Amino acid sequence: MVNAFEIQGGKRLKGEITPQGAKNEALQILSAVLLTEDKITISNIPDIKDVNKLIELLGDMGVVIEKLGDDTYSFQAKEIDQDFFQSEAFKSKGGGLRGSIMIVGPLLARFGKASIPKPGGDKIGRRRLDTHFLGFEKLGAQFNYNPEDGFFNVDASNLQGTYILLDEASVTGTANIVMAAVLAKGITTIYNAACEPYLQQLCKMLNRMGAKISGIGSNLLTIEGVTKLSGTEHRMLPDMIEIGSFIGLAAMTGSEITIKNVHYAELGMIPDVFKRLGIKLELRGDDIYIPAQDHYEIETFIDGSIMTIADAPWPGFTPDLLSIVLVVAIQAKGSVLIHQKMFESRLFFVDKLLDMGAQIILCDPHRATVIGLDKQVQLRGISMTSPDIRAGVSLLIAALSAQGKSTIYNIEQIERGYQNIDKRLQALGADIKRI
Repeated sequence: MVNAFEIQGGKRLKGEITPQGAKNEALQILSAVLLTEDKITISNIPDIKDVNKLIELLGDMGVVIEKLGDDTYSFQAKEIDQDFFQSEAFKSKGGGLRGSIMIVGPLLARFGKASIPKPGGDKIGRRRLDTHFLGFEKLGAQFNYNPEDGFFNVDASNLQGTYILLDEASVTGTANIVMAAVLAKGITTIYNAACEPYLQQLCKMLNRMGAKISGIGSNLLTIEGVTKLSGTEHRMLPDMIEIGSFIGLAAMTGSEITIKNVHYAELGMIPDVFKRLGIKLELRGDDIYIPAQDHYEIETFIDGSIMTIADAPWPGFTPDLLSIVLVVAIQAKGSVLIHQKMFESRLFFVDKLLDMGAQIILCDPHRATVIGLDKQVQLRGISMTSPDIRAGVSLLIAALSAQGKSTIYNIEQIERGYQNIDKRLQALGADIKRI
């Protein structure tokens, strides 16, 4: 069966939309339940494929899971089935889920050993896992990769705190090493640590469980190992990538939209980058209000040179929103250079935008120049396929602003990251249906 979205574009939308819980936070927080045998209650969990797969995987390991509400679960990892990690079931489920790497740190910390199949996930170029493994090795873990069955087996019966300088400020790498270090003996220092809000959330949750982590929010974390952790309650932040996507959607379709409960203080420079594209937005309480705009003009730098928007580790601009910024720039007045530094094939979806009538020059795998149409020409609807989560939503935004009918295939990619996106857009007045 083919799953696709059919979209009649060119309609203005109106109304309120509430962002889901943060996908990238969920994968870390859910893995952390393995660090204690006590009960942990987590709310604002997004109902999306990657997260549901991880919850299912935790259940298969022996975690007792109770659904307490639409977005709230309790987890108790009292009895973990160690044999499960050598099974075919684990290999197929763990291998198909990028986030499964996140269970390694907690398992090492609590049980002194772990196995992990080679992970899968998005097609956005190489995604190295070296940072995770090098960190575990520094803490005293020993690895062997078995090419026969495709498993990494790790022995960590004696984790010792140490000084670690990360080779890149990897968010998942930092989170994984932090989870391994909280139960290690002695003090661990992690320099060049990622400092994303999601990672701050994880550290605060671990501290409530009894961990001793200082330096939260900076790139230098100090972790004093403890012998055991206890249960807690945790509520996830709203997904900042969704919030950015909705800002872009409003601008591109000339719609008046209010995004509810955004935790504005945790959005970093995201609102500012959209303002650089000329998009008006105002903070009302903790909601972002975007008025209907017929035009928005990209700023230039002070010396008049062309605006460049590039991704960088937090508090820089998140790479996950560059695809959205690229699409929104299509209908702006002016030009912008989009520089995607982190992943080498994330810009390859621009061919579909060119087919729709956008003016984009793909300079190389990392850079694209967008020459804005200033809404003088409407994009035209086409049939297309979504290559990854973020490009999928970018194409969806383009389709909603285009004239005529668009069909987007491979929407499983979109649904890995955005819950009930069709229903939530319908509530704003979008003409989108699942076929």
